[in-house]
Amino acid sequence: MRIIGFIKTSLLDWDGHVTAVIYLPGCNFRCPFCHNREVVLSSDSMDEVPLEVIEEYYVANSEFLDGIVVTGGEPTVHADLPKLLSRLKALGAKVKLDTNGTNPDMLRDVIGSGLVDYVAMDIKAPLDEKYDDLAGVRVPIDRIKRSIEVLRGSGVDHEFRTTVVPILLAPTDVERIAAYIGGASKYAIQQFRPGDTLDANLAMVKPYPRGAILAMAENAKRYVRKVVVRGDV
Repeated sequence: MRIIGFIKTSLLDWDGHVTAVIYLPGCNFRCPFCHNREVVLSSDSMDEVPLEVIEEYYVANSEFLDGIVVTGGEPTVHADLPKLLSRLKALGAKVKLDTNGTNPDMLRDVIGSGLVDYVAMDIKAPLDEKYDDLAGVRVPIDRIKRSIEVLRGSGVDHEFRTTVVPILLAPTDVERIAAYIGGASKYAIQQFRPGDTLDANLAMVKPYPRGAILAMAENAKRYVRKVVVRGDV
């Protein structure tokens, strides 16, 4: 397991928690709005962070750190992810896993083994042919649906989240996602950030205005118990 990024302290990656963040290489999606270009496309050229360094840091700072976030890329593309999570749990750390939901079997296994305390799953688009446009590849929608059901029946704390890109997602799309996960405990609507995106054509796209984002959130509350908005709105 190569680790190609390490943030020692973050207040943004797990609501209400102070965490360290670990980045794993590679992803099976090519989302055009992704900002982790190197992690997705050229992770082999990135320096490796020894797990021992992370473990030593966490132990030395466990008094103020609430846990560790494992993100990417897509962590579940790595067969040895459970081994990494076990090492982190052995430190006494709470662990949050970020995932795109394409590996429901691994998701079920790490939850069932008690290796994660929180899961954040991206839902890129309504669960139809539009998903391919947001993911940048052909997506096995059945796996996305299975992961949603795994989380909903797991008993582990979790959230679903969607990044709203104006030219790719309409407010009605966000409502369709919220309706599909109706009754979910938490749904995060995330503001799109232009700039160094995987698809250079999105670099200059203006994000939705504040009012539009808040309106999407209010509408989503008709279906989901808790809706949060993230990003500069």
